Amino acid sequence: MLRIVLAFCILLLGACSSPEPSRDRVGKGGKVYGGVFNTNETEEIQGFFPHTLSQSASHRIAAQLFEGLVKFDQSDLSLVPALAESWTLDQTATEYTFVLRKDVHFHDDPCFPDGVGRAFAASDVVECFTALCSYGEMNQMFWLFQDRVLGADAHYAATSKGEKGPGVKGIEALDEHTLRITLTQAWPGFLQVLGHQGCWIYPQELVQKYSEDAKWHPVGTGPFRLKSFSVGKVMIMEREPNYWGRDSLGDQLPFLDGLKVTFDPDKNKELGEFEKGHLSAVYELPVERTDILEKGGSFQVQSIPGSSVQFYGLNMNVPPFNDPLVRRAFTMAIDRRLLVDSVLKGLAVPADHGVVPPGFDAYPYDKVPSTKYDPIAARALLAEAGFADGKGMPPVHLQVNNDGFGYVRVAGAVQSMLEKNLGVPVVSSVLPRDQHYGNVEMGKAQFWREGWVADHPDPENFLALFYGKNVPLDPSQPSYLNSTRYRNATFDSLYSAAIRNGYQVERMRLLAEAEAQLMQDAVVIPLYHERAVRLLQPWVRDMPINGMEYRDMRAVWFDPEARKK
Repeated sequence: MLRIVLAFCILLLGACSSPEPSRDRVGKGGKVYGGVFNTNETEEIQGFFPHTLSQSASHRIAAQLFEGLVKFDQSDLSLVPALAESWTLDQTATEYTFVLRKDVHFHDDPCFPDGVGRAFAASDVVECFTALCSYGEMNQMFWLFQDRVLGADAHYAATSKGEKGPGVKGIEALDEHTLRITLTQAWPGFLQVLGHQGCWIYPQELVQKYSEDAKWHPVGTGPFRLKSFSVGKVMIMEREPNYWGRDSLGDQLPFLDGLKVTFDPDKNKELGEFEKGHLSAVYELPVERTDILEKGGSFQVQSIPGSSVQFYGLNMNVPPFNDPLVRRAFTMAIDRRLLVDSVLKGLAVPADHGVVPPGFDAYPYDKVPSTKYDPIAARALLAEAGFADGKGMPPVHLQVNNDGFGYVRVAGAVQSMLEKNLGVPVVSSVLPRDQHYGNVEMGKAQFWREGWVADHPDPENFLALFYGKNVPLDPSQPSYLNSTRYRNATFDSLYSAAIRNGYQVERMRLLAEAEAQLMQDAVVIPLYHERAVRLLQPWVRDMPINGMEYRDMRAVWFDPEARKK
């Protein structure tokens, strides 16, 4: 009877707002099967299709539904096998041969003729990766393979002209379970890119049936599959009964029966639901409730430096930010330490050296100029630009979205700093996420908030935001990745040389020099790097935190003894 009631709760959703009881089945290591993990996301979700998936919230959800050839270990972000059980690299370090798992099936879905998910094969990887190298509205991730995979650039160029394209020469299925990928030259970061969501595998039947609506019908090979989804309200994922994964003792994964995600933009309400025991976890606290960390409680607190950056973009194509003196003045007029200590209550660190967050051991941060707070020097620069004490400066419009940690409060503090330190009139506007990013991507914003959480743990992932090749040639088209539309020959040359360099020390030096050029041009104002903070209920087990807030719910389980207490 217990199992029937639990399944009924998963299906009907609303009847089960409190944590579900665990089933009586126990694995070899004493881990208990069962339960529904409840979370909330405050962002308005844009979809779950791998090649357009750029939201952190969507990533947290879709990571339970899709997989790639490799994945990140949730505890330390190291790479581990996934759909590829092993791989080898030839002597030139350019040719990877992957041996694929033979026990993987796609989730059941109406996109298949009989509604039953078919077996995964090497041809699926070829098709997904070819689509990754094809021009189209369903693909924002070509930059992952651009300049790296043999034949990727030629195929993308052809498809951008409306031609069929020659295919990607460097992506081959040798047989049903063997895949070969050939790079243009050695590149040590390639496996990390394969862990990126843009390289998650889906069946071609998904796009054939749903077309652009495929973003609302996720079908992958992950530990959970979609059960029901009401856009903007609630999403239910259930345990995939035929999932291939096992833990180290041989217990089949996942342990949980399901995942439930609600979509409520009220962060304070979300925390209240957690305190009542209705949510299993909360990530990113509301600024006005950070006191909960000091009060303590029965919940678990996890914290780690985040692999992320928050910055303000400046539209260098329109006045007054077409003048580098003005851009540098704005950069030096913002007190980052005050933002971190007073506005964000210590849950961040100042961005003292550009956009790349601290924590990459091989990265030479000292090569990147520091972003100093110096209001006197800032006023002098503004006067040199012809706007002494802000006189003659047209109003500056600062645009932020309203669904993130401290975004509105930080904007208010920055507005006050700029008006006080420069005499510049600043008008702040708070927009819904969709409208905010629509303006940014179309180049209509003048001065705006933006942030980036690492897709894969490498400085290159942050600097790709400013690579000139990631700007569309047609200015009327949206620029999804390089939203500042920054093009600089020196930056592009250094970045391009870095992604082609097979030596880690030299690659990091080139990336740091590219970032130094970016900071000299001052097209962005780095503000701070958030600390990742998460609260878990006391019965949640085996859910370590990491700087990317990458989640892999396969091994998470509920401890019934902790629940009783």
